[in-house]
Amino acid sequence: MADRGCPLEPVSLPAEVRESLAELELELSEGDITQKGYEKKRAKLLARYIPLLQGVDPSLQTEPRTSGPSQTTAAVSKQQKPRPTNSRDERFRSDVHTEAVQAALAKYKERKVPLPSKRRSVLAHASLETCTPPDTSSASEDEGSLRRPGRLTSTPLQSHSSVEPWLDRVIQGSSTSSSASSTSSHPGGRPAAALTGPSAHAHIGVPVNSRVSSKIQQLLNTLKRPKRPPLKEFFVDDVEELLEVQQPDPNQPKPEGSQMVVLRGEPLAVGISWPPSLLAALQRWGTMQPKAPCLTALDTTGKAIYTLTYGKLWSRSLKLAYTLLNKLTSKNEPLLKPGDRVALVFPNSDPVMFMVAFYGCLLAELVPVPIEVPLTRKDAGSQQIGFLLGSCGVALALTTDACQKGLPKAQTGEVAAFKGWPPLTWLVIDGKHLTKPPKDWHPLAQDEGSRTAYIEYKTSKEGSTVGITVSHASLLAQCRALTQACGYSEAETLTNVLDFKRDAGLWHGVLTSVMNKMHVISIPYALMKVNPLSWIQKVCLYKAQTAVVKSRDMHWSLLAQRGQRDVSLSSLRMLVVADGANPWSISSCDAFLNVFQSRGLRPEVICPCASSPEALTVAIRRPPDLGGPPPRKAVLSMNGLSYGVIRVDTEEKLSVLTVQDVGQVMPGANVCVVKIDGAPYLCKTDEVGEICVDSSATGTAYYGLLGITKNIFEAVPVTAGGAPVSDRPFTRTGLLGFVGPDNLVFVVGKLDGLMVVGVRRHNADDIVATALAVEPMKFVYRGRMAVFSVTVLHDDRIVLVAEQRPDASEEDSFQWMSRALQAIDSIHQVGVYCLALVPANTLPKAPLGGVHVSEAKQRFLEGTLHPCNVLMCPHTCVTNLPKPRQKQPEVGPASMIVGNLVAGKRIAQASGRELAHLEDSDQARKFLFLPDVLQWRAHTTPDHPLFLLLNAKGTVTSTATCVQLHRKAERVAAALMEKARLSIGDHVALVYPPGVDLIAAFYGCLYCGCVPVTVRPPHPQNLSTTLPTVKMIVEVSKSACVLTTQAITRLLRSKEAAATVDVRTWPTILDTDDIPKKKVASVFRPPSPDMLAYLDFSVSTTGILAGVKMSHAATSALCRSIKLQCELYPSRQIAICLDPYCGLGFALWCLCSVYSGHQSVLVPPLELESNVSLWLSAVSQYKARVTFCSYSVMEMCTKGLGAQTGVLRMKGVNLSCVRTCMVVAEERPRIALTQSFSKLFKDLGLPARAVSTTFGCRVNVAICLQPNRLGKLAEQGTAGPDPTTVYVDMRALRHDRVRLVERGSPHSLPLTESGKILPGVKVIIAHTETKGPLGDSHLGEIWVSSPHNATGYYTVHGEEALHADHFSARLSFGDTQTTWARTGYLGFLRRTELTDASGERHDALYVVGSLDETLELRGMRYHPIDIETSVIRAHRSIAECAVFTWTNLLVVVVELDGLEQDALDLVALVTNVVLEEHHLVVGVVVIVDPGVIPINSRGEKQRMHLRDGFLADQLDPIYVAYNM
Repeated sequence: MADRGCPLEPVSLPAEVRESLAELELELSEGDITQKGYEKKRAKLLARYIPLLQGVDPSLQTEPRTSGPSQTTAAVSKQQKPRPTNSRDERFRSDVHTEAVQAALAKYKERKVPLPSKRRSVLAHASLETCTPPDTSSASEDEGSLRRPGRLTSTPLQSHSSVEPWLDRVIQGSSTSSSASSTSSHPGGRPAAALTGPSAHAHIGVPVNSRVSSKIQQLLNTLKRPKRPPLKEFFVDDVEELLEVQQPDPNQPKPEGSQMVVLRGEPLAVGISWPPSLLAALQRWGTMQPKAPCLTALDTTGKAIYTLTYGKLWSRSLKLAYTLLNKLTSKNEPLLKPGDRVALVFPNSDPVMFMVAFYGCLLAELVPVPIEVPLTRKDAGSQQIGFLLGSCGVALALTTDACQKGLPKAQTGEVAAFKGWPPLTWLVIDGKHLTKPPKDWHPLAQDEGSRTAYIEYKTSKEGSTVGITVSHASLLAQCRALTQACGYSEAETLTNVLDFKRDAGLWHGVLTSVMNKMHVISIPYALMKVNPLSWIQKVCLYKAQTAVVKSRDMHWSLLAQRGQRDVSLSSLRMLVVADGANPWSISSCDAFLNVFQSRGLRPEVICPCASSPEALTVAIRRPPDLGGPPPRKAVLSMNGLSYGVIRVDTEEKLSVLTVQDVGQVMPGANVCVVKIDGAPYLCKTDEVGEICVDSSATGTAYYGLLGITKNIFEAVPVTAGGAPVSDRPFTRTGLLGFVGPDNLVFVVGKLDGLMVVGVRRHNADDIVATALAVEPMKFVYRGRMAVFSVTVLHDDRIVLVAEQRPDASEEDSFQWMSRALQAIDSIHQVGVYCLALVPANTLPKAPLGGVHVSEAKQRFLEGTLHPCNVLMCPHTCVTNLPKPRQKQPEVGPASMIVGNLVAGKRIAQASGRELAHLEDSDQARKFLFLPDVLQWRAHTTPDHPLFLLLNAKGTVTSTATCVQLHRKAERVAAALMEKARLSIGDHVALVYPPGVDLIAAFYGCLYCGCVPVTVRPPHPQNLSTTLPTVKMIVEVSKSACVLTTQAITRLLRSKEAAATVDVRTWPTILDTDDIPKKKVASVFRPPSPDMLAYLDFSVSTTGILAGVKMSHAATSALCRSIKLQCELYPSRQIAICLDPYCGLGFALWCLCSVYSGHQSVLVPPLELESNVSLWLSAVSQYKARVTFCSYSVMEMCTKGLGAQTGVLRMKGVNLSCVRTCMVVAEERPRIALTQSFSKLFKDLGLPARAVSTTFGCRVNVAICLQPNRLGKLAEQGTAGPDPTTVYVDMRALRHDRVRLVERGSPHSLPLTESGKILPGVKVIIAHTETKGPLGDSHLGEIWVSSPHNATGYYTVHGEEALHADHFSARLSFGDTQTTWARTGYLGFLRRTELTDASGERHDALYVVGSLDETLELRGMRYHPIDIETSVIRAHRSIAECAVFTWTNLLVVVVELDGLEQDALDLVALVTNVVLEEHHLVVGVVVIVDPGVIPINSRGEKQRMHLRDGFLADQLDPIYVAYNM
């Protein structure tokens, strides 16, 4: 393994050429020059050396350091072995990684994925010129920029022995990539040929120019070969939907090595006069060498603003200790006792005050808890820090004057209370606020032993913050071990770029430095931001021997070093890289050495180290002069690592991780590697595990958390046989790694960044490194990226969030996203569930500018991340969905019945009361024709009022008594016969606003034998969409005449109308506003009750326009049933707030009052838009016992009057008169809405049980109505029982089964019965396909038989053939004689425990949803409303939602009630919730403005209209996301 990284050097390039090449590479990676310019300049530089290089791509050339002999002689003894000349790359990325990424991407050259479309206004953050019109193709044609030039050289590369063996394979792989791409089936792509030619859209039947549809077409093609394991065929019966369990791969690599042994570090040196304690060292230097410099602080320009000497540090710390112990009191008690915790709040720019505070606390025997300065009241992670302070019992915070002034203040001028923080006293410790101790005062400080010295905070993967206690003994041991490992000596100079408050910055720059009287130059983060080269300049200026940095600092300085020729790093003997354990640190080290070797930097100076908050420093590389072995590199197989196995990369040329060693174990420490899961068994030598350390220099506990402390700080590693390896406990470090050759430690990741997908483990840092290598600095802003996993459907899913550069265009971002997905898929063989881009600088920041990952994850899950681009890939990631249901070979209807009988289930049928038993059969014969009834009423009770119409102000605008209505009808009939010259049986369209005129025109038509068709008038403000429907109904119904008002007549013939429809083809338009007062000679009497009375036209929720025929017999039977069910008499008043154009709304407006003689108060729903309380005020004013409304009216009242019940009560609105409030609907009852309505208006006296639901449909407009249930009727026994609610298992429903569960159980769905079945109505549940009767436990189609069934469709526009059997269906088995009408609705019957008036058990009918609207997905039946309910719950900004399928994709349309920039937050939340609750993958998420989802007059969603609008690209969406 060790020799892999040490190839033979082919040819030596002079240093200045190497430097210029490196600069060029950086310019290219930064996007400062174009690819072309780069190639030109590089060709020029290399022109002289080309013959030597023999056509090998120079970017793959390994870099020479010295032209020494090749290190092949193993005989050379270890001490004399020269440092191997590692192949270093010129770029800031691992050579291997970038090449692998480029080769992986080359595979996908021809692939395209659909680009999400976005509304312009959402692109506010990007300049408009950079926006691409959404219909352009997604991936750029020329991806040449991804390949390094000169890659496909004619010379066979294998002939060069110089190329490393793994590199050789990388090159071969990428050069054959074009042939590979046609066979590889990647989820995100397909061969480009699939979308060429005009036939691409032919089979879908959508116009090719439609933007959305062509994109969906692209998406469909990408999904043709989804990357999913083949499913074993079997049928999952009924309820248990089993999630696929990932089977382990039989070929997965398994560890084969022997069991590892505990690795022992060198002993701590004996015989050196170590100071007995850190404070003793401080006292010694402070008193004996007070002038020696301790710490130099710099300002943001890089000027030294203050140098703290050891004398000053000692005297100030004493002053502070004295003040803390003696001068702070509360209620005459000293505020602090030894051992109390104190918060240290100091900015990164003030190391001097921090150091004084830290040592002052130690002298006073207080425990410092250094934390970050809270900048706002809502900093990322600030609440968790507050929790830590609270649990540590911190009451005092030390800070500086300047810092205290900058903290957020409350109105009193005090420092504001931060969210989640305990109340704190703030103490400013600048000199003037401290008291000088008396001469004889000495601190008591005993700083040896196990007492806690300080507490360092750590934020875990989930975002919780814990405090790690470090004892005085550990502190001292850590300083000694670091001194020995780094060879620190007195008065050395150290440059510290890290945060001095914690981790390596604290250990090296505040603690160990004092022990050795070193001089620390502290570089603040703010200076690094302004001048990334500052630390190198300070090393040069102060001739510093050591520097402590992170790989980020090395990288930044690389970018800034171009013009600087005069810096020299020759004074450095150690450059400690504190995050040497990161996967990308190796490339920073390589690139840094490459550029600065010519400026005096020696290769052996670079010393990566590994540390963790729990174990402090774990390992550090020593320079050869301190006895360190030569450094090593390992090129590991990423696939092996994902199974926790170390395999030096063999075949898999792309998926490799190159790691460098982090040196040897610390002096005095023992290290072993244990298994990550379960008991801490020792790993084998070729297995990755968690590194554990046993040393006196580790942390001791998590403050206050005994349970997890035991697991982490007191682990006992055991051998395979179960024997403990040591009698001392080990500390788990949270680092994943292994021990390599020469006992060097290698770290491959952190436990916190581990994501387990299926059975494989992936490291967040590795995925970041791969994504950054795609187009490193061109696209991702400053490389800022967060990778984390979220649990969806019982498995981890990877989410990647990156900041995009401010100038990135839509096209760039989408291209980068698709490439990043492809690279991660190729290299890690894992799918990314969600990739989101956010604007620059919007990811939550950690204190020193890094990304706060746990906060980013929190925001992602809460929907507050506000991305500007999102790509979800659930199709490829989610492989554990339940198996699709395989339909069994068809079970016949007879077997169904037998099965039900055997199971003891009764056949599901029910009926209302028998009409024959009811008393008014002679009246029924008399009232067979409604025109006769009206004439009889006009004759017997001429002045009895039938109708009152209210306007928005609540005033009565028109009324009609029996005789007034009769006369108006006569006038209309006369006009029809004389003016329009109509004959009997002609159809007449009535285009009226809701009102008495409509009713009069209806009876006018019946009086002269014409057939009326009520049509909703066009909306003057919205002619273009409403007028075509009017025209269509007039044409389809073959109307010979249009009756209407004067205003509408003008509208139908207006210029605006002419722009929408052909106004010349209207039939005769008759304006009934001023027709002469004429009588008809005789009122027409139909020859037979079966003659057509009227046509009822409506558009179904699935968008089909259908007219049903209602005969005179059916019309009077309908009125009679409603009269009997609702107990309607002439003395009653009912209030109706419904549209009068079709269905039950029409029957209640126009038919029932005339038949039963009751008075109807008519409230047009349109008027509620200007006065929401109109309907309820009318009910109260007219003391209506019975009222009817629609769901949309109920919703308007609930939303609009929620806060106004008090005002309404003041106005005298009282609803206690209501016995029944019925919601008229053709859908499943909306329980949540009816309950919130009842609850809300209970304050106005609305009885709790008054609200109930009804059910009717096209074939029978009134199947169920819940009658009055209170008062005398209940005593007389005619009232039915209360409607019952049951809870059914939603998963069983998908299989057409009904399984009752308890309320609140998982997957439960509440359903309430749709009302009591009307007299004379029989209902049965039938199988949708076999048409056999079903049992109680099955969901099937509701079939109805009743005298008021409609007699058939007059026409179904465009769908005539499909609906032939809707009115005359017969069961295929059992009672095959009865003729039924099929309602097209799915439901079930349940016999309840309640009894009705006749003493029979009551049968409840439950409507589940429309059959036409159900979605057949994965072999199961889903109801859109269930998916929509889940989606609406997903985020508070979702106002409404509608779902439909298109081909096999589920499309979710969401109305955003919020800011447009929040739109993209919804994409992931919607996808998650549908996966979790319904086991469905969403194909397309469309985010639109409120009000885009069309809703009909009954308040039902018109999903098919929406679907048509979507496919024709008429929705003007805010964002359309295609889930790949």
